[in-house]
Amino acid sequence: MKLAIACDHGGFSLKEAVKKYLLEQEIEVEDFGCHSRESVDFPDYARKVGESIMAGKNELGILCCGTGIGMSIAANKIKGIRAAVVGDVFSAKATREHNNSNVLCLGERVTGEGLAVLIVETWLQAEFLGGRHEKRVGAIGELEKHLC
Repeated sequence: MKLAIACDHGGFSLKEAVKKYLLEQEIEVEDFGCHSRESVDFPDYARKVGESIMAGKNELGILCCGTGIGMSIAANKIKGIRAAVVGDVFSAKATREHNNSNVLCLGERVTGEGLAVLIVETWLQAEFLGGRHEKRVGAIGELEKHLC
């Protein structure tokens, strides 16, 4: 598996902790930045991760900012991206199984490193269930065709 990761200044420490965990699990990680706490604009980093997934360069992505909310809003503007802000393990599992999310958004100011690692681990282990959920995910794609 190859995974894209990025953050803004508000999610820098959390991104580094998640990246360390991923590398320890021998998951290939492409880090799109940012690389410090210097102020940056989160949409630029959401775009880099989203475009890398849509181009097939990475299978999944993780975005970190202060709350995860800004990153998810920006990432969800990219056609084909299904980004979810997650702050608990149950939602991490559900968003993969039911929504086939391809980007996980985490908030450094609201989620501790230990919990974030558990969320990432759960999200990566979960698989899309298909079935009745397939129709719903397809409907999201239809919204993109007609409204974007």
